[in-house]
Amino acid sequence: MYLARRLPPAVEAEMHRRYELKINESDVVLSAEQLIAAAQGCEYLVVSVTELVTAQVISGLVPSLRLIATHSVGVDHIDLDAARMSGVAVLYSPNVLSAACAEIALLLILNAARRGFEADTLVRSGRWTGFAPTQLLGLGLVGRRLGIFGMGRIGREVAARARGFGMAVHYCNRNRLPESEERGAIYHASSDELLPHSDVLCICLPGGSEVVGWLDARRIDLLPTDAIVVNIARGIIVDDDALIGALSSRRLFAAGLDVFANEPAIDERYRALPNVFLTPHIGSATTETRDAMGFLLLDGMQAIEQGRPPPNHFY
Repeated sequence: MYLARRLPPAVEAEMHRRYELKINESDVVLSAEQLIAAAQGCEYLVVSVTELVTAQVISGLVPSLRLIATHSVGVDHIDLDAARMSGVAVLYSPNVLSAACAEIALLLILNAARRGFEADTLVRSGRWTGFAPTQLLGLGLVGRRLGIFGMGRIGREVAARARGFGMAVHYCNRNRLPESEERGAIYHASSDELLPHSDVLCICLPGGSEVVGWLDARRIDLLPTDAIVVNIARGIIVDDDALIGALSSRRLFAAGLDVFANEPAIDERYRALPNVFLTPHIGSATTETRDAMGFLLLDGMQAIEQGRPPPNHFY
């Protein structure tokens, strides 16, 4: 087994126990050529969202490569067609990170609405002179409409938490949920229908080429005045020029972003904006969740080895 990024100690210990394990000790993102060289001869390749497992990588590792396991719920960084053509199985780690990601969504919503970055900066700078009735006025969440684009497991967990803050939930999804799962949420058949009802827009849909640059200037103009945009999905879904322009002009009240295009080389203009709250792709970053993701991959591997269908087999 080749482990392309470091995983939590408990997961690595179990990998060591079960397999002859080689680890990328530097924990830096490897190029295709480096990944091929490092994982040569390995049957199992374990990656995260940072590794591009291209057709070149797969062809460079077969016939020894039998399985690719990604420590993520998304698989858009893996050439699935190439894996399928080469007879290489793909495992992923869904279902166990929904709650953690939803918590980050609420963190972003609250900090964007209540100007968390500005407040923290004011206190740390030593410039805070004390309470003032008009200081850092933000937006309350009670009665505001939360628009969730992508009502999968994570989206539903976000909705459950948002209801506790008194928000009305609207959503757009490929398919409408059963009434029992909607829990009063209002369905919109298209994103253009959803946006005018989104005082807070939370992007939760999976990545993919069809959604690159989806949140562009035209769609931002469909949002209510002083809307908030939160992205916990993939950075490529947002048109940076359009979002930064809307934040700079105050067309939008604020944004909260956990993911970015070209991570970690984010658009420098975000760093200068006081009305955007930024976190470094930590949606699933709890000890419990990252452990669960790793052990889910190991469970899938064991199932394959025992001739059982793994619950987390992507295809």
